[in-house]
Amino acid sequence: MKTITEQIDALQKTRTIDQESLTALLHADDAEAELFRRADRERRKYYGDKVFIRGLIEFTNYCKNNCFYCGIRHDNKDAIRYRLSEDDIDACCKEGYALGFRTFVLQGGEDDFYTDAMICRIVSGIRSKHPDCAITLSIGEKSRESYLAYFRAGANRYLLRHETADAAHYARLHPHGMSLARRKQCLYDLKEIGFQVGSGFMVGSPFQTDETLWEDLMFLKELQPDMIGIGPYLTHHSTPFRNYENGSLAMTLRLIAILRLLFPYALIPSTTALGTIHPNGREMGLKAGANVVMPNLSPVDVRKHYTLYENKICTGDEAAQCRSCLERRVQSAGYRIVTDIGNVAAHNE
Repeated sequence: MKTITEQIDALQKTRTIDQESLTALLHADDAEAELFRRADRERRKYYGDKVFIRGLIEFTNYCKNNCFYCGIRHDNKDAIRYRLSEDDIDACCKEGYALGFRTFVLQGGEDDFYTDAMICRIVSGIRSKHPDCAITLSIGEKSRESYLAYFRAGANRYLLRHETADAAHYARLHPHGMSLARRKQCLYDLKEIGFQVGSGFMVGSPFQTDETLWEDLMFLKELQPDMIGIGPYLTHHSTPFRNYENGSLAMTLRLIAILRLLFPYALIPSTTALGTIHPNGREMGLKAGANVVMPNLSPVDVRKHYTLYENKICTGDEAAQCRSCLERRVQSAGYRIVTDIGNVAAHNE
């Protein structure tokens, strides 16, 4: 059996990992410090001390899906629903631009109220007013034709977590009618069209195992995404999974480090979920290899209603306060926020 150092050496050299090594690196007491040190060194090699900011606009919490883990699932009758108008979204972007944001992330549930024509109009409006910005969409599974229309309208990035790459696990997290094959096809369509693509998974979701996590990593190796978003699974009281335990901070941080060594070029966010599970979670994520943060630009009066999970942080701060707070936190961790659009580094070393 290789030592922990030898296994990290092999991971860093080959940019791949076997299931046995993954289990060792996730659970061995002596793995954490060396994993974090190597991951930080790797991200600095590609990105220096830069941390890219993305302005998050959560424009609808309506969703037609019923994912068993999600607080905005269709059947949650306790949810207070909202939709932002095109003018609301435009105002969020205007404020964000003035604060230095050069990437806007439009995120929402799968809400058919927003037709393709509306999404294209919103995207083209942002593109015409802010031509120097990146526009990211995170609005779920759509047809290839829809994705192509969004791309032609001016969107250039798309986030769609696969959630789990194990079909049996996927079926335990989602209702009948949703499939892993469909989710994967969407991701391949997005890549073929020309989007910078982000995917990822929850850490510690119900029924997850070291084996399914390894399958996640192998799928990501196949997909070669530009962005990889992971965060701890966090419960919501209005879901069928209300009685399951939250995911682990420690496991999430180790996986961020492993992802940095597998995908040294990648844009990896230190998520709000990390900051929710621990007061310094986002700083810890940066030190483990993450290099993106996503402050919220949504109107304050709706933020508390976009609750995929409970106790979400930063629902009451104005956008300027949120940006300022994050800047201080990033600096305290030994990095610096930059305001350029932050394109992904070349995939090949």
